[in-house]
Amino acid sequence: MKAKRPLLFALALLLCMLCRGEDSAERTKRDFLQMGLQPYEATDIKLLPTATEKFSDLFDAVDHAEKYILLDYFKFQQDSICGLLLEKLRRKVRQGVEVRIIFDGFGNKNSDQPLSDTLQARIRQSGIQIVGFDPMRFPWINHLMHRDHHKIAVIDGHTVYTGGMNVADYYLHGKPKVGRWRDMHIRMSGSIVRPYEELFWKMWSLTPDPSPRRGEIFAAELPSPRRGVGGEAFVASRWPRESPRIMRQTYCTCIDNADRLIQIVNPYAMLFGEVRAALRRALERGVRVQFMVSTKSDGKANDDVIGLEMRKLMKRGAEVYYYEDGFHHSKVMMVDSLFCTVGTTNLDARSLCFDYEVNAFIFSPDVTHELQRVFADDVRHSTLLTPEVWKQRFPLRRRIRSRFFTIAKRFM
Repeated sequence: MKAKRPLLFALALLLCMLCRGEDSAERTKRDFLQMGLQPYEATDIKLLPTATEKFSDLFDAVDHAEKYILLDYFKFQQDSICGLLLEKLRRKVRQGVEVRIIFDGFGNKNSDQPLSDTLQARIRQSGIQIVGFDPMRFPWINHLMHRDHHKIAVIDGHTVYTGGMNVADYYLHGKPKVGRWRDMHIRMSGSIVRPYEELFWKMWSLTPDPSPRRGEIFAAELPSPRRGVGGEAFVASRWPRESPRIMRQTYCTCIDNADRLIQIVNPYAMLFGEVRAALRRALERGVRVQFMVSTKSDGKANDDVIGLEMRKLMKRGAEVYYYEDGFHHSKVMMVDSLFCTVGTTNLDARSLCFDYEVNAFIFSPDVTHELQRVFADDVRHSTLLTPEVWKQRFPLRRRIRSRFFTIAKRFM
């Protein structure tokens, strides 16, 4: 028995050396597989860092659709960009293309220009199937918890669009309160489309519309119309009762596996506890952490809570950048220049604990480098947070308010 111990020790040592030899991307992929996530092929990946690029690319795909168009968005605002999209969709219906739309009931009610009942009726009369997820009804408090926060468009089973942009004019023109609206969307083809399409139909099954789906064609059965940058990818989809912790788990796994560099852009970085703890662990082991938030946003309470969280990160050694050129609504993360995530998830309790969310985790240095170039350009329009900047921007009254709202936001 004693003779076997040196051999077992040598095997254990060899295993440890092999594990240390893995880079952060390989470790993260292995951990994702252990979580039960499946790898997919993502081809023709194109980042769409402006609303002009996103809507131009999406409208072109709509114009060339042959079988079906599936749209699942938190919000469609009744304005010119939505009107242009609806006109294109009506034209496709007349050509025999099936079109289905899901919007969130709360997202619509909370919009500056909600889709009216009259417009919805006209949309249905044109042959487009449109439904609201969990419509807001009395008592309204019953409908505030689990909201459909997706931004997904699937075209003919071979192309998916997702990211931070809803369908609204202000993504193009900004808002008076915050100025320019900065965001990130992505287009992908390949088998990666399949989980997004499955997600759409799963959401559709929860809406009041009982109409069955037609025989859909998944991406694996259709050739991609284009070929470009690609890589292996995983899709994390938060489903309140089935996978309630998946977004926290995937983000923390990426952060915990980082060796050198973590770069995050997130508009509502109120940092739920597990993510905050993972970032602290990364800083303690010497990983460089760069975090970007906005000077201007669409909620004063949000600004105060985020400010307190960013100060804590800064004090632990993180580089915190306050974006000055409008409101940065992107939800992206890059790790070690090897892999990245783009999706709908905010780093607050609502996204991580309540809403329906979806993120793609893309293992492609090319795509990650492209996101890093966008990040570097945004840094040039940002202010680095320092103790002096903190004192200037957050006087005593804001510090007191931030601590109060930090407690309140845990339940909102």
